[in-house]
Amino acid sequence: MYADDTQLYGSCRPSAVSSFMSHVAHCAEAATSWMRSNRLQPNPDKTEVLWCATARRQHQLPALPLVIDGCSISPVRSARNLGIYIDCDLSMRAHVKHTVSRCFAALRQLRQIRHSLPTATLQMLVVALVHSRLDYGNSVLVGLPTYLTRQLQSVLNAAARMIYRLRTSDHITDALISLHWLRVPERIHYKMATLTYKALHGGAPRYLSSLVRVTDLSGRRALRSAGTSRLLVTPFKLSTVGGRAFPVAAAHIWNRLPDNVTSATSLSTFQIQLKLTLFQQSFPDIIL
Repeated sequence: MYADDTQLYGSCRPSAVSSFMSHVAHCAEAATSWMRSNRLQPNPDKTEVLWCATARRQHQLPALPLVIDGCSISPVRSARNLGIYIDCDLSMRAHVKHTVSRCFAALRQLRQIRHSLPTATLQMLVVALVHSRLDYGNSVLVGLPTYLTRQLQSVLNAAARMIYRLRTSDHITDALISLHWLRVPERIHYKMATLTYKALHGGAPRYLSSLVRVTDLSGRRALRSAGTSRLLVTPFKLSTVGGRAFPVAAAHIWNRLPDNVTSATSLSTFQIQLKLTLFQQSFPDIIL
């Protein structure tokens, strides 16, 4: 529950959809009754119902409306949750589309005044107005398909070309290196690794810290990996969905980092070492 937003979550098997719908309707009715007893009024016009399933299960999702407080609410294909657009198939296509659209809108506004600004000031504005939108909630984009990653990368490329006044046909690698910008996959890994570091050192919410487990289990003391900071990869079934979950993706990203990064004694030191490592992954041909 948020200040003006109440959300209900649940899961079921495809065979139990009917009973689950009645259960959700009952929960919604209970929430509505509580709101009215506390002089609050639900808004059916803003109420949304989103069924999520893998691409192969989409045909099993119900198309019938859900009746809440006497109003029929039809399921939607995507919903906005705290600024993140979630698709019914968890592909994140809607979020990428909205993010790219908003970023290019900001770039068009900056392009109108770029001739009146120094390069350093223009770069600061790009970071404040474009990067902030591009990086917001990007930890949910881990495991994104390549074609969606390219759409996000096109924002960074367009921003770099605008700052240095490059043509579309000019190579963009040198500009990105000069700006010291990570590419989109490494930006996502940077956010995931930072969240993992905070979860391991008590700087993250408890619900995230409980999902990260160090592989210091009973019976491992005789192994060479017993003294390392490697994380336990949680077993999963579906690579398209389960492999993108935070416990799985965070462990995979963390275990690929060198020891001098994962053993950092402070968050600032960790972030510096992490960016250097990811920068070399983005541009392996350069020498720092």
